[in-house]
Amino acid sequence: MTTRSAVVRKKILRIKPIGIIRSPFKKAGGHAHTDNILNKGKWTVELLPEFKEGLQDLEGFSHIMLIYQFHKSKGYRLLCRPFLDETQRGVFATRAPARPNPIGISIVQVKRIRGNKIEVASLDVLDGTPLLDIKPYIPRFDAPLTKRVGWFWKGIEKEKAQTNGGRSICR
Repeated sequence: MTTRSAVVRKKILRIKPIGIIRSPFKKAGGHAHTDNILNKGKWTVELLPEFKEGLQDLEGFSHIMLIYQFHKSKGYRLLCRPFLDETQRGVFATRAPARPNPIGISIVQVKRIRGNKIEVASLDVLDGTPLLDIKPYIPRFDAPLTKRVGWFWKGIEKEKAQTNGGRSICR
């Protein structure tokens, strides 16, 4: 008898990158979150030439969602200690890159589109990150009224206490 879990695992999704994300972050860790918040650096989304036509009409959107692969992630843990927290959390309650399926999603502001390249503002990914898809960000559909953010609320309060005028204080 085949278990439901075995049936689910047999359905393999094959995804090929449509481009690459260029970022000032060359290695994991460091001050990526701080630099990202301060918008230090240059981020470019480069589509493969065969996908350029798909960018038509995207310039009308101020923000887009990028779906990408955490290509440097090795394995995963179901419990991890996330950024801005001291407590072990379930991986699905975090944005950690070490996940069963190493896929990330970010909403970014579009600065400019030129050819097959999109310049975006602040993105917390490593240089060379494979881009899987782009979707327009539509607040009416993508930003429902949020009432709870779980454990992250303490992290937000902690970060507020450690910032000065929107600029992070070195820890």
